[in-house]
Amino acid sequence: MWKKDERIPSGCAISGFINRCGRKESGEAILRSIAAMHERSNGLGGGFAVYGCYPEYAACYAFHLMFESEAARDRVEEFLRRSFVVQGAEPIPTRSVASITDQPLLWRYFLEVRPESLTVGNTFLTEEDFVVAAVMEINAHFDGAYVASSGKNMGVFKGVGYPEEIGRFYRLEEYQGYLWTAHGRFPTNTPGWWGGAHPFALLDWSVVHNGEISSYGINKRYLEGHGYLCRLGTDTEVIAYLFDLFQRRHGLPLSATCLALAAPFWSEIDRLPPEEATIARAVRMVYGSGLLNGPFSIIVANRSGMIGLNDRIKLRPMVVAERGETVYMASEEAAIREICPSVDRLWYARGGEPVVAAMMPLGAEAEAEVA
Repeated sequence: MWKKDERIPSGCAISGFINRCGRKESGEAILRSIAAMHERSNGLGGGFAVYGCYPEYAACYAFHLMFESEAARDRVEEFLRRSFVVQGAEPIPTRSVASITDQPLLWRYFLEVRPESLTVGNTFLTEEDFVVAAVMEINAHFDGAYVASSGKNMGVFKGVGYPEEIGRFYRLEEYQGYLWTAHGRFPTNTPGWWGGAHPFALLDWSVVHNGEISSYGINKRYLEGHGYLCRLGTDTEVIAYLFDLFQRRHGLPLSATCLALAAPFWSEIDRLPPEEATIARAVRMVYGSGLLNGPFSIIVANRSGMIGLNDRIKLRPMVVAERGETVYMASEEAAIREICPSVDRLWYARGGEPVVAAMMPLGAEAEAEVA
């Protein structure tokens, strides 16, 4: 049995699944999946992301916030009222779990951006840029407050504890979603605290991560040059921001984004076919500061799908499986078999090559049934 004071370099557990047709299920399945990898965690962090959970507020940005005090909550609420139309605000429902202690105040807000907030002098912002700026402002400048998630029709539920305990604490069996991800943390270089648990999220992006980002310092400085403020003291934070920067702001294809994050070695690029080598060299030269160094396996999600990605030499495990229109990804095969004993296909993700499970177009499910 692993002890809490042991350093387990390959520790942490990740799991996720998506129904590409949009069929929803409760959080019970993801709880069972992540609990099957209990020994990969040490009780210092667990969390979940779910998509499709707030259909009644689908047009609103759902902010999940953690507060250290009522005074911090008052300050943040005043800030939110100035910039957004608050369509709903309430404590996040929880239940008492003996092992979960010292939890912060947990609130959620359903927000619409005020049109007038998008004009700052001669600068015109998109809604997404405005929301990102608001998240950065709260995390960096409001003591005792932290935004856990800020996307539409999705939410992040995380804290200090084993993931199955965190799931019971947040009553995840009461939520329905078409995409779920989960994380059990075994922190090796940073402390376990509520804001430092995974997933890390920004807008619709969420990330769960097993490994260590040794390029954190370079990635952080690069992101701060683009207006992102890294204030959470955990290396995984940069991954969520890099996806937002490359995908949303720079408009890179997903293949180029993954190529930037898990770039081949220069010697490997030299052996690629000429056209592929030209693209790989360009991405590596332009986005070199976004390269993630160190061992990692990650599951990245947004409303449109789920992506699995390993470091280029695959120093962390990732198993992928399919059953019908559902795709599963996890650190261990057992986590998949626990909730889907019989699969149509199972394989191991290759280093540096993304596994993409995208939502099917509307109507595709009906066409598939007819076929």
